[in-house]
Amino acid sequence: MGIAPLLVLAACGTAEEEGLDESSGDEDVAQDEADQEEPEESSADTDTEVDRSDAIEAVMVMEGGGEVVLELYPNNAPETVENFVTLAEDGFYDGLTFHRIIPGFMVQGGDPEGSGQGGSPDTISGEFAANDFDNPLDHTEGVISMARTPDPNSASSQFFIMVGDHPSLDGEYAAFGEVTSGMEVVEDIAATEVSGETPVEGEVPIIETITIES
Repeated sequence: MGIAPLLVLAACGTAEEEGLDESSGDEDVAQDEADQEEPEESSADTDTEVDRSDAIEAVMVMEGGGEVVLELYPNNAPETVENFVTLAEDGFYDGLTFHRIIPGFMVQGGDPEGSGQGGSPDTISGEFAANDFDNPLDHTEGVISMARTPDPNSASSQFFIMVGDHPSLDGEYAAFGEVTSGMEVVEDIAATEVSGETPVEGEVPIIETITIES
């Protein structure tokens, strides 16, 4: 029985409304239909300011050049940050790919199988409002967040970086940091030639390493 691919919705509505129930099995981020309206601003997580104190710096180096610097915010999503830092320090992400790319929405990576169906051995609690956790970080351009199945506590290693603002994700996925330098590298990843949402053979963006600097 395969692991359900991790999901991130760009469209209006919930996973259930989009037909992304437990049986659908997808840890991917579902793309908007072309004719859907832009989602309204989410009211979730607007009462608390993002706490950027105690930020942890992570540097993602891509094969072939390019470096993305991220700030991770443990005071907003402590378990999520700890999980990502541990995986990075263990070298888990070294050599993995961005397997799913949706221009204007997000780029998704961190799957050891490269298919959207894999992950690290352990899952973590979903640190977002729909799972009764106050996380004020919105899904705006440059924000990094965790992909998951319809199970709110199913995130493991797969993450996505936003290349546009999508408030429909706020309160539904565990955002835990943001790009502070190298957004042009993320945009280059988003510009990768794809078939559907999958990079074409020979064009798959590969993570050389992710290091934790502080």
